[in-house]
Amino acid sequence: MSSSDIFIGETIGTAVLILLGGGVCAAVTLKASKARNAGWLAIAFGWGFAVMTAVYISAPLSGAHLNPAVTLALAIKDGGWDNVPIYWAGQLLGAMIGATLVWVAYYGQFQAHLTDKEIVGEPAAKAVEAEEKGAGPVLGIFSTGPEVRNVVQNLATEIIGTVVLILAILTQGLNDKGNGLGTLGALITAFVVVSIGLSLGGPTGYAINPARDLGPRIVHALLPLPNKGGSDWSYAWIPVVGPLIGGAIAAGLYNVAFA
Repeated sequence: MSSSDIFIGETIGTAVLILLGGGVCAAVTLKASKARNAGWLAIAFGWGFAVMTAVYISAPLSGAHLNPAVTLALAIKDGGWDNVPIYWAGQLLGAMIGATLVWVAYYGQFQAHLTDKEIVGEPAAKAVEAEEKGAGPVLGIFSTGPEVRNVVQNLATEIIGTVVLILAILTQGLNDKGNGLGTLGALITAFVVVSIGLSLGGPTGYAINPARDLGPRIVHALLPLPNKGGSDWSYAWIPVVGPLIGGAIAAGLYNVAFA
C-alpha cells in the first residue's frame, strides 16, 4: 500500500465510522429526531454497524485500521513503524470530518436542542449542572465521558475494553492456519464492538479509539453551537492514553501467547 492510499483510506474510513457512530448518538439524543431516547442498545449496535461499514469501505486502500490503537498494536506485533504517522494523521482528520458531517446532517436538531438547553429529556437545570462540570448538553454526541469521575477506574475501563478489541482483531483467522477471515472479519469485529459497548461501555462510553474521541472533541470545541458548554478537556487525555496502552498490552499478549 502506498502512503497516499493509506492516508486516503484511513481518512475516508474513519470519517464514515464517526459519521455513522456519532450519527446514532445524535439520533438518540437530539430533539426532533425520530430515534430520540432509543437507548443504549441502539447506540451499541449503531457503533458496531458503523465499524463494519467503515472497514468494508477502507480495507482495499489502507487495511482499515481506523483506530490509532490498532495501528500501534500492529506496529508492535509486526515491527513495522514507517507508516504509523500516516495512519494516525488520516484517522484524526477522518474523525474530524465525520463529526462535522454529523453536525451538518442534524443541523436543525442541534439548533432546536441547544436553544432549549435540554439533555435527553432532562430539565434545563441538568444542562446547567453539566456545563459547570465542563460538559455541554451535546458533548456526548461528539466524544465520551465517565458516569463516575475516577481517573484510575476510567483509565482502566478504556484499557480493558481496548485489549479485548485488539486481541479479537489480532487473533482473527488463527484457527484457519493464519489465513485470516477475509471480509467476514469486518462482521466479527463489528459484533466485538457491540459486545464491548453492551458489557463495558457503561462506565465511560467506551472510546476504545483515540481518534474517535479526540477528533470529534476538537470539532465540538470549534463548531458554532449555541449553549454547547465546554469540551471537557480535563478528561480528554483518558480516551487517548487508555486505548493506546490497551493496544500495546494486547500486542504484547499476542506476541507472548499466540505468535
